[in-house]
Amino acid sequence: MNWIKLEHLLLKTQPERAVTSAPTLDHAQLCDRALRLAAGLQTQGVRQMAVHLEDAADLAVALLGAWRAGVSVLLPADLQPQTRQRWSRNVDLWLTDQTGDAHLSDYRHPPLDGAALDLDHCQLNLCTSGSSGEPKRIEKNLRHLANEVEALEQLWGADLGPACIIGSVATQHIYGLLFRVLWPLCAGRPFVRRQLAFPEDLQRASREHPAFAWIASPALLKRMGDNLDWPALSAVRRVFSSGGALPAEAAQNLQQRLGQWPTEIFGSSETGGIAWRQGSGLWQPFADVVLSQDGDGALLIASPYLPIGYVEHTADSARITADGRFELLRRLDRIVKLEEKRISLPMLEQALATHEWVAETRLGVVQENRASLGALLVLTETGLHALRNQGRRSVTEQLRKHLSQHCEALALPRRWRLLRQLPLNAQGKLPQAEVDALLMAPRPKAPQVLEQTETDGEWSLQLAVPPDLAYFSGHFPTAPVLPGVVQVEWALNLGQQLMNLPEKFAGMEVLKFQQLVRPGDEIQLHLRFDPTRGKLYFAYRNETATCSSGRILLEALNA
Repeated sequence: MNWIKLEHLLLKTQPERAVTSAPTLDHAQLCDRALRLAAGLQTQGVRQMAVHLEDAADLAVALLGAWRAGVSVLLPADLQPQTRQRWSRNVDLWLTDQTGDAHLSDYRHPPLDGAALDLDHCQLNLCTSGSSGEPKRIEKNLRHLANEVEALEQLWGADLGPACIIGSVATQHIYGLLFRVLWPLCAGRPFVRRQLAFPEDLQRASREHPAFAWIASPALLKRMGDNLDWPALSAVRRVFSSGGALPAEAAQNLQQRLGQWPTEIFGSSETGGIAWRQGSGLWQPFADVVLSQDGDGALLIASPYLPIGYVEHTADSARITADGRFELLRRLDRIVKLEEKRISLPMLEQALATHEWVAETRLGVVQENRASLGALLVLTETGLHALRNQGRRSVTEQLRKHLSQHCEALALPRRWRLLRQLPLNAQGKLPQAEVDALLMAPRPKAPQVLEQTETDGEWSLQLAVPPDLAYFSGHFPTAPVLPGVVQVEWALNLGQQLMNLPEKFAGMEVLKFQQLVRPGDEIQLHLRFDPTRGKLYFAYRNETATCSSGRILLEALNA
């Protein structure tokens, strides 16, 4: 490939060099847009700006233009009001896709001349939630980013060749920024502009390119099921995964389907890339990354992606082997104290995950009258079968018994929340503050609406029945079944949200309950309202049969 150093991307235009498509953008157009932006920013006297753009090509334009103008860039994790309030005092301008902010289309100034970018003075600030959920700002300069993209090309450039880069992760964070934007820009590889959050979208984009590679998260990779065209997808040059631990089962499934192990990247916003691996073996540090440890076994990182002489003190404990590779052990920053006893949440999570019923788990502290532990739990198919046939209390008691072999009674979770999946954020992480909030939240009483469609006034909704639905506890404790009255209530509530229905409930007709609805089931609800007769027709179906049906009689309040 024709490599251009990161600091030289605006020096000389190359019209034949494709950047992206849909819409098409070549290198000359990229430079023109970036240099026009640079001119506009200089005219405005901007020194610092926040950038949040969904389109990866637009982000590339914004970064290069800002750096050419000597503007420091902040990449906020999102555009929530509290995020904007937190960082607004640090920036002169917000460049986003939102109404009221500055937009790239605003900058049509005569372009500045192309020039080399200053590796040590071009600044980028990344924002991360951190394990506690408290946001923090991480400062980097162009030299750190340039060193890292050159290291990535040395490792994997030959494997990727002309592959189009397709990503499921956001470019507002270090992994997506490097792998989806800066690395392909320097290497001359085209990239897909949009973040593709679903396996079907990834497949669709892959089919449009003869050579392609994936920049993915564990959250997406473990959702890639048998419904995809795996023979076609096996042409993928390389699959990268970062942002969290990729479950061994998901990695094994990908190896069997694609003929290659995904390449896992271990790193952080603070450090950049630290190491990589394929399969379940030891982690291999990137070239020139120097590892050491403190007295507690925490990894210390010196790296060309960090300031010279700076050593990053991580919260990851590890075992380093004689050849320099290492095994990650546990997080040291998730140690909690209960009644003056130190308890490692990661250690308990690892122990709990060895049970055949547990697919994923995260533990947190429940602060009530007396602090105790709670567990968020995603069940395996075996675990879901046990829940359906033994009940919630039996399942949680057996999991407590299993965990009691690894800890004192004090550390056994007292509160359990059974989830369909962990609510990971765009970076594949679940901040501890979010874990604790979920543990404090009441158990759900409504279904999760997965999909809804309307045809000629009739609605079809795909619903997921939460495994931890509050109504299951009393109906029935050892064989949970969705009560009929709740099914009627859901149909009425959802109908009222979607259609213009009379307000007054006036009765029921021809109720039929034919199949049981159990924890974790996915069911389809069909709704049709007859305004002449004042009747809401509903029917629930599973994959093979009707579960229940009936008519709800409704009247206007003034009738």
